[in-house]
Amino acid sequence: MRKYKHPYRIRKFLVRLNPKRIVRSGRDHYPNTLREMFENSTERYAKRTLNQYVDGSNSYSYSRFRDICDRESTRLSRFGVSAGDKVAILSQNMPNWTVAFFTATAFGRVAIPILPDSSENEVSNILSHSESKVIYISKRLLPKLSEESMQRLTLVIDIETFEIIKKEKDAFQCDGWVRTPSPDDLAAIIYTSGTTGKAKGVMLSHRNLCQNIMASHKAERCNKKDRFMSILPMAHTYEMAIGCLYPIYVGACVYYLSKPASPSVLMPAMKRIRPTVMCAVPLIIEKVYRKSLVPTVDKSRTLTWMRKTLPWLFYRLVGGRLYKSFGGKLHFFGVGGSKLDSTVEAFLKKCHFPYAIGYGLTECAPLVCNAMVGRTSVGSIGIPSYKVEVRLDNVNPETGEGEIVCRGDNVMLGYYKDPERTMQVIDDDGWFHTNDVAVLDKYGNYYIKGRLNNTILGPSGENIYPEEIEQVINNEDGVSESLVVERDGKLVALVKFEDNVLDWNLEGEEKFYEELEARQKALKDRINKLLGKNSQVSQVDAMKEPFEKSATQKIRRFLYKNKK
Repeated sequence: MRKYKHPYRIRKFLVRLNPKRIVRSGRDHYPNTLREMFENSTERYAKRTLNQYVDGSNSYSYSRFRDICDRESTRLSRFGVSAGDKVAILSQNMPNWTVAFFTATAFGRVAIPILPDSSENEVSNILSHSESKVIYISKRLLPKLSEESMQRLTLVIDIETFEIIKKEKDAFQCDGWVRTPSPDDLAAIIYTSGTTGKAKGVMLSHRNLCQNIMASHKAERCNKKDRFMSILPMAHTYEMAIGCLYPIYVGACVYYLSKPASPSVLMPAMKRIRPTVMCAVPLIIEKVYRKSLVPTVDKSRTLTWMRKTLPWLFYRLVGGRLYKSFGGKLHFFGVGGSKLDSTVEAFLKKCHFPYAIGYGLTECAPLVCNAMVGRTSVGSIGIPSYKVEVRLDNVNPETGEGEIVCRGDNVMLGYYKDPERTMQVIDDDGWFHTNDVAVLDKYGNYYIKGRLNNTILGPSGENIYPEEIEQVINNEDGVSESLVVERDGKLVALVKFEDNVLDWNLEGEEKFYEELEARQKALKDRINKLLGKNSQVSQVDAMKEPFEKSATQKIRRFLYKNKK
């Protein structure tokens, strides 16, 4: 058991006691641009492995990585693709994704990462709106590139082989030029619709992304011996900043899966790589808890007895097994993108699992707050990240609730070609308004209550946060996920039951509808006993299909608000 605790508790304690480490931390040099980081890391860690697939294929050393980026940049220049031009990337996670990204950003061009689950229409709109000249695209996603987009692009490059799929011969002028970017130059435009609808092009500068590298390093000291496992989309700022850029800064190695991250693929990969650092969304660890841990405990008389009579031993034993299932070497398991269920978090905390909570937005590249390993408080997003100012705006004196606003080098330049929307979220003093409502405890920890635009006004004028009701519903047996909306002045819970609860193949038969109605009523009665008077649900509607989600697995609420 001591071995289980060592990687993330005793080691951190020993590091704090090491005076040499303390001296070095005072001399940390943080890059101001991705070009500066690119040059420093590829020279300092030249012989080390930068990234590769889990099976060892497509491996890059830092020096080879630099050579390939230089070569690709020269090729883009031959086709007149210069500094400031847009280079799109549409691909699943792979080592070559990082090559494409730095071929753009390290030479003054602008990267346009596109989420791999984007529709053909979304891809077309992003390419058109961003005025991209080049796209690095995987063969798997090539069907999402419309004929119109294909014709408009100067270069279409297979990201897996770097072979040219299409080129505009008239553009071959050899007059493309590059430049060393400055900190406030545009590095990337991240298109996101989040959960609110219309896509926005978030303009992130080199300073924005480098500030997140600095904040990540101050929060969790990784080094060249760390092994990062990448499972979230690299086109999302969460994985891009913490799972791609930060490991390059410290000279670590990142491992990628060649197949989608299903349990049958992920578990053997973790056993083989034994990662020390992972970033995940709540849905991943919540599924492990609900579909693996809870059923295992419920079926075991010994574990059930132990949980009641010897809880310290129970959490030590189950926690050790959970830790081992992730490879047994983790010292940082970052959870972000949406709120982690409090029941699951309380379990992780009791098990001393090395989880950390990160809160942020694409507009902040993304870190705003963090609760680090060993310093978490259940339900809290933690304290402000390094060199980020955070406060609550328009605080309600009765409840202490206010909107989180932040200011710092992490805040975006603005929305691309949308100054009006930019002025709506960034005020004259540079404060970015997150639209998240939170409270602050006496220790300086922030607790999010919900989204301003999701808040439902109760009959007595009180604020009702659907996220809090959904957390109660999701803890019920047989519930996979839920969404609470207001319809005709009443609260309606849209619920996706577990696959084994309802047999939708029998839909249309009278017996099916009887069972459906009974389950919906039983669930409504159970959750209303747990909810306050103003949060009572008037109706439960079962969903046949899973909810549509964003890249970080947040339900796209706007799609369901007005449906009946």
